[in-house]
Amino acid sequence: MVRVDKPKYRSQLRKKAGKEFYCIKQRFQWWTGPEIFARDIDLSPLPNQLIKHQSILLRPLKGVDLYLQHNKIVNLRLAIAKINGIIIEPGQTFSFWKLVGRPTRAKGYLEGMTLSNGNVTKGVGGGLCQLGNLIYWMSLHTPLTVTKRWRHSYDVFPDVNRKLPFGCGATLSYNYIDLQLRNDTNTVFQINLSLTKTHLQGNICSGHPIHVEYKVFERNPKFELQWWGGYTRHNQLWRTIINKTNQKESEELICENHAIMMYNPLLETGQT
Repeated sequence: MVRVDKPKYRSQLRKKAGKEFYCIKQRFQWWTGPEIFARDIDLSPLPNQLIKHQSILLRPLKGVDLYLQHNKIVNLRLAIAKINGIIIEPGQTFSFWKLVGRPTRAKGYLEGMTLSNGNVTKGVGGGLCQLGNLIYWMSLHTPLTVTKRWRHSYDVFPDVNRKLPFGCGATLSYNYIDLQLRNDTNTVFQINLSLTKTHLQGNICSGHPIHVEYKVFERNPKFELQWWGGYTRHNQLWRTIINKTNQKESEELICENHAIMMYNPLLETGQT
């Protein structure tokens, strides 16, 4: 059994003060750290598309006002404008928040859905996690190295038409809960993003052909009842690495996910 501690609930003042402390700490690390951050944009796609993916923009979610999802689309459009076409040269690191910056009303960001201690709330810039989820999922199908990714600590909604394995997303909160990808190869990569009327779309391209293919899957999915009475959800994400030249395969553990469930996993038939 995987032991997961009972959530700790802190005062709003403590949470706000703690957030600002970590924001300042992260900015200091940006200035003094060894990373060379990607910042150049090229809207002409590179020739070799490695992966493309899309996710639906509007989904009916219990207890979530639909206007928050419409606001999310505005937020996504603003963030995409800062990332679309980003070039990641060899040795460079992609940082979501280094490119997007703090989402504020002055920049045009609106209130969107956010999660706090597993509860659905709202906040300016809410909904950008959908973009983090998309970029992280695509990156797992490339040679890019994930150097910073925060898993979702809570499983808030039951699976409805889930197409991807549980736990393959990346949560975001300005600026220290970040998604960072480092290019440890000898070729350049590019992240391209767009919005249609119904979907958030993206792809990752490279400057030279990549003779490796990746397939992501989960192992050991399970639910557990914790000592304090709550249920938790667990799995492992793995990927198969296929050498397209000789068809040799190997497997690699990506991460383990442990999330506190905000719903009862033992639902009766017909319940959602």
